[in-house]
Amino acid sequence: MKTIGLIGGMSWESSLLYYKLINENTKELVGKTHSCKSILYTFDFDHIQKLQSSGQWDKLNDKMVEQATNLKNAGADFIIICANTMHKMADAIEQSTGLKVLHISDATAKEIRNKGLKKVILLGTNYTMMGDFYKDIFIKDYGIDIVVPDEADRDIYP
Repeated sequence: MKTIGLIGGMSWESSLLYYKLINENTKELVGKTHSCKSILYTFDFDHIQKLQSSGQWDKLNDKMVEQATNLKNAGADFIIICANTMHKMADAIEQSTGLKVLHISDATAKEIRNKGLKKVILLGTNYTMMGDFYKDIFIKDYGIDIVVPDEADRDIYP
């Protein structure tokens, strides 16, 4: 069994859900007494949120790469980022560590395609909705068109 490196803390509630679902699926696929082999690093989201809102994406990128490297050094075979927005750093993590990041966009797009859908709406943080890290994978790799809410609708919840 491979060891999963989890980067969480953005928010802890999301990290909890990822950990829970991964272990439930491991139990179902491998056997009822099994759990995933994993290493979890969690950030203090307050610090992450302040860097996001001040546009310090280079610092965020460095922090994500640093922790992915630490997870690799601790024995992780691949990385899962337990938050949508921070997938913005997935390419940098892969390039810097040599580890594969299991990208949420790939998993989501595969499920959308399996359901026969060709166009979906993307809801998330403004960073996620306005970034290309979801859209590029959906459009280029899966041929799925993405609709993003207009600015007034996006501003309902920043």
